[in-house]
Amino acid sequence: MKCIPYGRQFIDRSDVKEVSKALVQDFITTGNYVKKFEDKVSSLLRVKYALSCINGTAALHLAFMAINLKKNDVVIMPAINFIASYSMAKFMNAKVYLADVDSLTGQMTPKTLLRCINKNKIKKIKAIVTMYLGGYPENVTEFYKIKKKYKFFLIEDACHALGAQYFSNKKFIPIGSCKHSDIATFSLHPVKTITSGEGGLVTTNNRIIYKQMNLMRSHGIKKDKNFNWKYNISRPSFNYRLSDLNCALALSQLKKINKFISYRKKIYDFYKNHLKKNNFINFPNYTSVKPSYHLFLISINFKRTKEKDEFLKFLKKKKIYCQFHYIPIYKFKLFKEKINLNFFFGSNKYFKNNISLPIFYNLELFLKKKIINRINEFF
Repeated sequence: MKCIPYGRQFIDRSDVKEVSKALVQDFITTGNYVKKFEDKVSSLLRVKYALSCINGTAALHLAFMAINLKKNDVVIMPAINFIASYSMAKFMNAKVYLADVDSLTGQMTPKTLLRCINKNKIKKIKAIVTMYLGGYPENVTEFYKIKKKYKFFLIEDACHALGAQYFSNKKFIPIGSCKHSDIATFSLHPVKTITSGEGGLVTTNNRIIYKQMNLMRSHGIKKDKNFNWKYNISRPSFNYRLSDLNCALALSQLKKINKFISYRKKIYDFYKNHLKKNNFINFPNYTSVKPSYHLFLISINFKRTKEKDEFLKFLKKKKIYCQFHYIPIYKFKLFKEKINLNFFFGSNKYFKNNISLPIFYNLELFLKKKIINRINEFF
């Protein structure tokens, strides 16, 4: 490996074999592999409905369309987030408010959500989008309590969290089961827990929401039950279907999900054990969760060292490509609203100090040691 990326896919012979089998099927799109994969996801996550689509952004768009998000409907989401949820909500002309985050986890909390609602004097909310940054599902049941009070749709942006679980009523519950939400969305990008090449998932227990998403991922076409050449279209939509080739790869990868997460945990433990004596580094403290370990996040006190860019440049020279997840949404040019930066104390601190270290299934021991040694060398 010439360089160490922050994340990458792992493909083995069983994956290649499954995709090869899909290639010789009669249908390589809207075929048997799509249904097999969706049924397997439903069973694994203990949810009524699972729908595949072309990527995590499409999954969010389907979720917004299914709840009939309209112009000026209010959506609240964390300021630290991948741009997809914000872009899709704005694309649908929603009024988007950003909530501050915890400075270590980078996640919106019940406290910062309520502060956003109260500060902006929001009376009616269409949807809240939570985001489990790095694959650590925090405050799931607490957000659900707020949902019941304010009567909004709760959408989990779980693109980092396939395979993660949270603790409730004396047991662990899979993210995507939608026990405490209306909809959950996932990404199957190559750096995620499992991959389909590119792909996404949406899960729900609501039959009406599922039927809407199923309709809208295929042009809004509703076929006649008796004559398959007859169909009607009730509203404009998109082609968000995932092919059987992608689903075959995802189905094969899904069989290995526990192995992938187990190895990511070993990397997580290795990093933490070898960096805990470094006085410049802090780690997020998570509650009772079983994460997917999509990211390994560290917080560095850059007041006492060099700036973050210098740290990243130093590692890049050593062929170690770390990453930052994410730049606050309010710092982008597309964000037009005026904000008070003092309101985003946690987001600003997180942006200043946090780094994602490389973590992926085939990250070998000598590479992990190299990463630790180079970090310590910098300090």
